[in-house]
Amino acid sequence: MESDGSDPVNIENLYSQILQLTVENDFLKNNLKETGSMSARVHMVKPDTPKLSIRRQCNLLSISRSQLYYTTVGENAENIKMMRIMDEHLINHPTEGVLSMVYLLRDKGFIIGLKRLRRLIKLMGRETIYRRKNLTKMGLREYIKPYLLRGLKVDRPNQVWYTDITYI
Repeated sequence: MESDGSDPVNIENLYSQILQLTVENDFLKNNLKETGSMSARVHMVKPDTPKLSIRRQCNLLSISRSQLYYTTVGENAENIKMMRIMDEHLINHPTEGVLSMVYLLRDKGFIIGLKRLRRLIKLMGRETIYRRKNLTKMGLREYIKPYLLRGLKVDRPNQVWYTDITYI
């Protein structure tokens, strides 16, 4: 007797295998996202694999193909020259901020705005030196005063007076 390929037992088996593979694939993709860094996943793509296209490999690794082909562009020569000038100036004047650096660079003939300068300073890893608020001082033991009315029974008017002088 010839089979026409519609054996119900075989189809059930195939559907269960497809479901199992889908669950395993989703599990691997989710764990790979959580544990693998993006650069490590990009390096896992093998372009010369004949059975898996680059598109499918990127899909399995949950990365976009643009991440595979993108190369970073470095800073242009003008930005590097400005960063060198800023670095030399900030060595002698470490307390100067963004506005004074903008004025300095504009005086030297560069066209620069605040956003670009902040980006370059952040790229250089520079930070302005200034006094910061000392917020932890109030919690020190020497600044905590005792509560003098503890244990005192207040039973008549004008026995205890209180005022708040925090605004002074």
